[in-house]
Amino acid sequence: MKAVAALRGSIVVTDTEDLPLERGHVRIRTEYSAISPGTELSFLKKGGDHPSLLGYSAAGIVEEIGEGVTGLLPGQRVACYGAPYVRHAERLTVPSNLVAAVPDHVLPEEAAFAGLGAIAIHALRTADLRFGESAVVVGLGILGQIIAQIASAAAVRVAALDLNAQRVLMLQEQGIRHAYNRHEQLEEQLQILTDGHGADSVILCAGGPGEELINRSLTWIRDRGNIVVVGDLTTTFSRGQMFGKEAQVLISRAGGPGRYDSGYEKDNRDYPIGYVRWTEGRNVAEYVRLLAEGRISVLPLISHRYPLGEAEAAYANYLNPTDCLGTILEYES
Repeated sequence: MKAVAALRGSIVVTDTEDLPLERGHVRIRTEYSAISPGTELSFLKKGGDHPSLLGYSAAGIVEEIGEGVTGLLPGQRVACYGAPYVRHAERLTVPSNLVAAVPDHVLPEEAAFAGLGAIAIHALRTADLRFGESAVVVGLGILGQIIAQIASAAAVRVAALDLNAQRVLMLQEQGIRHAYNRHEQLEEQLQILTDGHGADSVILCAGGPGEELINRSLTWIRDRGNIVVVGDLTTTFSRGQMFGKEAQVLISRAGGPGRYDSGYEKDNRDYPIGYVRWTEGRNVAEYVRLLAEGRISVLPLISHRYPLGEAEAAYANYLNPTDCLGTILEYES
């Protein structure tokens, strides 16, 4: 089957074998897969002399189920998340813990962003935001846009910042009025939005050098507030500013508990819900529920679509300054 890989810093479409269908796993025919620009471009830059498969978020149709799988049937549309099982590939073999059923009325293009949706949800859980609290989302790429929408759907008071005015406008069109492309605008309105106390959390979806941004974020949060780093950002900051507010600087890792645990993923052993309420798999299902109930909308964020064979062009869009935001790869039925 065909799959997208990084090779010597370039994108190639290569041939690869299906993984064996193990107990607890399902075989999926891919309809759409979503590019995660931050993670995948970082991986591309490190590409070696052997093809390394890319991708981790997709939607498709179940073709076959392994022994012990319950709640899923052949012919059912699903969303799935998590490398090395989910890739930009024509067929996927995925532990059922990482798969969620997609209702018929949910667009598969939107469902394909389930991995990014789970990452967004876990970032908000890391921020530990409660009903009525406030968050600033910095960086309105595809992940920041999804985080802001989900936070707003959960009745969190959301403010957002991106230097790209078009991305700010896109978020405003989703009903989030307090989105700005200048720091000064954000700081002025943040005082009003938070009754002068500062935000409960700042969620950083930007990448690159982080010292200036984290230090500025420390001025935006309330006493004992937190900063959650989601993007590929260096974590250098002022200890004095952090100490002054007894602030927390937190890292949000991937899509939730279970990620990188081979027992949960490869062996498909779920965590008891009484001990781990929100696993990465349950976060995937929650993202699908938000789509199904119309609480968030990802379709306006999909700026580009490419057939699998044109994957190189899809990634090239992100390497040059463009209006590229959300990109999906399409697969023949």
